[in-house]
Amino acid sequence: MKIAPLMKGAMIAVRDCMGVNKEEKVAVITDTGKIDIAQSFLFALHALGVDATLFLMIPRSHHAEEPPPEIGVAMASVDVALLVTTASLSHTYARMEATKKGVRIASMPGITEDMLTVGAMTADYEKVSELSWKLTRLLETTDLVEISTEKGTDLRLSLKDRSPATPPDDGLYRERGRWGNLPAGEAFIAPVEESVEGIAVIDGSMSPIGLLAEPIRLTIQGGRVIKIEGGREAEELSRFLEELADPCAYWIGELGIGTNEKARLTGNILEDEKALRTVHIALGMNVDMGGKIESKTHDDGIIRNPTVKFDGKLIMDRGVLTL
Repeated sequence: MKIAPLMKGAMIAVRDCMGVNKEEKVAVITDTGKIDIAQSFLFALHALGVDATLFLMIPRSHHAEEPPPEIGVAMASVDVALLVTTASLSHTYARMEATKKGVRIASMPGITEDMLTVGAMTADYEKVSELSWKLTRLLETTDLVEISTEKGTDLRLSLKDRSPATPPDDGLYRERGRWGNLPAGEAFIAPVEESVEGIAVIDGSMSPIGLLAEPIRLTIQGGRVIKIEGGREAEELSRFLEELADPCAYWIGELGIGTNEKARLTGNILEDEKALRTVHIALGMNVDMGGKIESKTHDDGIIRNPTVKFDGKLIMDRGVLTL
C-alpha cells in the first residue's frame, strides 16, 4: 500500500477535524487488520511536528467489545486518541472513560483507503457540521418520530425526555472531551427504548453483514426485535445475535440521520450510516448516548430513501431533506 494517496484524508482528519497541535500527546490505536492505514495518520501527525505514538492490538471479535486494559490506559492518558480499528471501540467503557478525562477521540472502525482518498473523509466538514447541528436542534424539541418507506418500513419512536448527542457527530472534535466518528456526519439519539414500535425494513446495509442483497425485515414490539425475516442475510443476522447470547442485543438503541454528502453506501457501516438520503437504527448498546441498554454489541441498519416526520412535520420526503 502507498501511503501518499492516503495523506489527503489523514491530514484533513488530524489537522482540520481534530485540530491537533505540536504540544499535544497523541495515540494512534490500531489492530493488525488496520495497521497499514493507521500509518497514514501517524505520518500525517509527524508531518505536523506531532510526536505521536502507535499502539497495536489484535482485532476485536465484534463492535463494542472492550480493548485490552493496557489499550484503555493508553487511550485515557493522552490529549488525542485516533482509533483506527477493525471493529468499533466507540461504544466501550474504555472510550467512555477516556472521554470523561477530556481526551478528544476520533473512532474510525473499518476505515478504508477508499474513504481517505475519494469517500466521506474528503467532505467539507464545516458543511457537515452545519447540517448535523440543524437536525440535532430539531431532535431536541421532538417527542415523536415516524419513519416510512415504499419498501414497508412503518416505525414510530418516542424521544420524550431524551436528548440527542450534543455536539453531534459532525467531524469537528477540537474541544476537550469531544469525540465521534471519522468519517463523520450524523445527528443521532437514543429513543425511549420501550416506545419503539413497528416494522423496519433494512435495505441498505446491516452491521456486521455489509451491503444487503435482500432487505431484512425487523418486527419491533415494545422496543425489541421479535422477528427477523428475509433471505440468507436475515438468517445470518439471526445467527449472529443468537451466538452473542445477549438479550439486550435485540433492543433498539439508536436513531441516526446521515449528513455527509460525500458518504456512499459501500457495505462499510462507518461510511454508510453517514450518507445523505438515509436513516439508521441500531441494535444494542446505548448507555454511552443517554440510553439504558448495556449490551455486548452495537449494530446499525441502514434504511434508504425514507420519509421522516418529527411530531407530524415532514423532515425528509423519500430521502430528500425538507429543512
